[in-house]
Amino acid sequence: MIVPAAGQVPNLKTGGTVPTLAPLVREVTPAVVNISVHGKIREDNPLYRDPLFREFFDVPKQLEKEISATGSGVIVDGERGYILTNNHVVDQVSAVQITIKDGRQFSAKVMGRDPATDIAVLKIHSPTALKAIALGDSDALEVGDFVIAVGNPFGLGQTVTSGLVSALGRTGLGKQGYEDFIQTDAAINPGNSGGALINLKGELIGINSAIISPAGGNVGIGFAIPINMARRVMDQIVENGKVVRGRIGVSLQDMHPSTDGGRSEGARIADISPGSPAEAAGLRKGDVVLRADDRPIRSAAQLRNRVGLARIGEQVRLTIERGGGTQNVTVAVAPMVDANAAVSSRTQRR
Repeated sequence: MIVPAAGQVPNLKTGGTVPTLAPLVREVTPAVVNISVHGKIREDNPLYRDPLFREFFDVPKQLEKEISATGSGVIVDGERGYILTNNHVVDQVSAVQITIKDGRQFSAKVMGRDPATDIAVLKIHSPTALKAIALGDSDALEVGDFVIAVGNPFGLGQTVTSGLVSALGRTGLGKQGYEDFIQTDAAINPGNSGGALINLKGELIGINSAIISPAGGNVGIGFAIPINMARRVMDQIVENGKVVRGRIGVSLQDMHPSTDGGRSEGARIADISPGSPAEAAGLRKGDVVLRADDRPIRSAAQLRNRVGLARIGEQVRLTIERGGGTQNVTVAVAPMVDANAAVSSRTQRR
């Protein structure tokens, strides 16, 4: 099977055969699974707020509530049974059941969760003959590339939709602490969470995560977590059971065309912490970071994500602009001083 490159429409075949993505869909859909979860959550008891009830009745402050829900996931390692999904799909659950396309069911455990990126990694118990999907390079995406979304919307069963990459590097949605969303007009509805966003090479390039809709359904604005971000989270969870955040000790600001000569991409260093890895590497206030490890930096949030998800001790090569010229600076990632510190969406310290 010849699969067209990302961003290309399949050619019309001779003899009247119409273009179709069916061969590609048959190849990738076995790796997209349904996730059924069960658990218990504790909620505030509204009766506890009434002082009369508290005085005359033995009213508990909180109530325990049984929950069950469905979502989607993607098999990324068939031999070890690893599945990528959203953190919010498996948050506060005690039992996870996986159903794959051929109808087989498996129990699974949550290996680790990262609420800041909304990524979780599951592991199937006793995996047998599982089909995994190849991971692509989300940094290579361009606006206008064709994509396919696969998931389990509304619990109806596996569903495939198609569309375009509408925008890249979306932030400020208030969904997660680390945001760098792929925006797509491929239909994403409730239940698609944790499902696959796939390019026309049949590679996984995103984990479907969120929609913007006043009515809770698809209106052509869906968001996926880039696979490069999800892969870094997964690697840390598999190795450590959790994600350890990194820092280099800088405050970052976005570029603004009105004040930066028409430039909108890059991240300006607004301040440097004394004694930080950034200071030791020779970075200066006012430097504009253009690339990190040869990957373009579009915004302060993107650089924040790159550093925050790097392994402690990892060397990150930054291409910076200073005084009208460019140069490369290598800086070592250090442990975050306070992983729970609030970070402004406008000026972010890393």
